[in-house]
Amino acid sequence: MSSWTYSNPVALTFGEGAIAAIAEKLAGRRYCLLTYNDNPYFDTLVEQVTREAGPAAVIVRDVEPNPSFNGLRVACRGFGAGLQAPEAIVALGGGSVIDTAKVLSASGGDFARVQAFLEGRSGAWTLLNLPIIAVPTTAGTGSEVTSWATVWDTDAKKKYSLARPNLYPEHAIVDPELTLRVPRALTLSTGLDALSHALESIWNVNANPVSANHAVFAASEILMALPPLLRRLDDVALRARVARASLSAGLAFSNTKTALAHSLSYYLTLHHGTVHGIACSFSLPAVMRSVIGKDEACDAALKRIFGDDLAQGADLLDGFLTALGVSTRATDYGVTRENWIGAIDEALKGERGRNFIGSRDAVLAAAA
Repeated sequence: MSSWTYSNPVALTFGEGAIAAIAEKLAGRRYCLLTYNDNPYFDTLVEQVTREAGPAAVIVRDVEPNPSFNGLRVACRGFGAGLQAPEAIVALGGGSVIDTAKVLSASGGDFARVQAFLEGRSGAWTLLNLPIIAVPTTAGTGSEVTSWATVWDTDAKKKYSLARPNLYPEHAIVDPELTLRVPRALTLSTGLDALSHALESIWNVNANPVSANHAVFAASEILMALPPLLRRLDDVALRARVARASLSAGLAFSNTKTALAHSLSYYLTLHHGTVHGIACSFSLPAVMRSVIGKDEACDAALKRIFGDDLAQGADLLDGFLTALGVSTRATDYGVTRENWIGAIDEALKGERGRNFIGSRDAVLAAAA
C-alpha cells in the first residue's frame, strides 16, 4: 500500500447566517475589509460586516475579476493607506477577492515585495502573512481553503501562482445565503470550476484517499445539484448543496493542486478571454477519456461518480456540459486545431500539467 499525507489547517464555519460569526473570529483585532466595488449588494454586505464587527481600519474595494499586477498595485496602496495597520483581513467575495487577500497578506501593502518573489528575484523570507478570514460569496473557487492565489501579468501574458503554506486563511465562513444574488452565468462558471477542481484532483499524481473522498462527493453533488440550481437561482437549499460541494472540491485540490484541464485554461483565458470556469471545464470529457485505465485508484474514484462504464461516463459528462450550453470543442472558443495542440504541449510542461497522470498521445487522441 502506498503512503500518503493530507493536511488542511483552515477552520470552517458553514451554514445559513454564518456571516454573523465574523466578530467572534476577529476577536477584537483591527481588520481590513476587502470586497468588490461595482455591485450595490456589496455595499449592503459592507454595512452588515461593520455592524457585526465594528468599523474596519481600512476598506479596500479595488478588486479585479482576474487579479493582475497593475490592479494589485492599486489594492496594495489602498491597504497601506489606513492610519493604523490592520491585524487581519476579512475577504468578502469570490475567488478574486480571496486571492487578492492572500497578496495583501504577503505584501504588507507593498506589491513590489510579492512581484519580486513571483518573478524569482527574492525569497519567501521577504513575504509577510497577515491572518485572513475568508467569506466566499460564490460557490466554486475553493480559495477559502487553499494556500495559493492566481496572479496575472496581463502585460506580459503570464500567469503566476503565489503559493505559500502560511497563506491558508485562518478561518473560512461559508454562508450559502450570500450566494443567492449571484447571477446565472456566474453560478454556472463557478460551479463548473468546482467540478473541475474535484475531477482534476482525481487524475492527479498527488491524489490520496482523503482528497478522493472529498472529490467524489463534490463532483457527484455538482452533477446533481447544479442544473436545477440554474433553473431556480433563489433556492437556498440548492445553493447550500453547491456551496458544500465547492468547499469539498477545495479540500480535495488543496492537497493535490489541479492538473491538465486547468493548465490548458490559462491559455484560453489569457489569449481568448474565456471565463475561467468555462475554460477549465470544457475539456474535462476529453481529459477523462484519456485517463481511463491508466491508474486503478483514479478509475475507482471515477466509477464512484459515473458508474462502472467510464467511457459512457465521459459521454455523460460531455452531455452534462452541452446541456448547460458549454461546448466541449476547443475550436468553438476561437482556437485553431494547431494552436490547441501547441497549447496541450505547453500545458503538459507546466506545473499543473506535470500533476496529470495521463500521456500526451492519449490526450491528443481524446481531443481529436
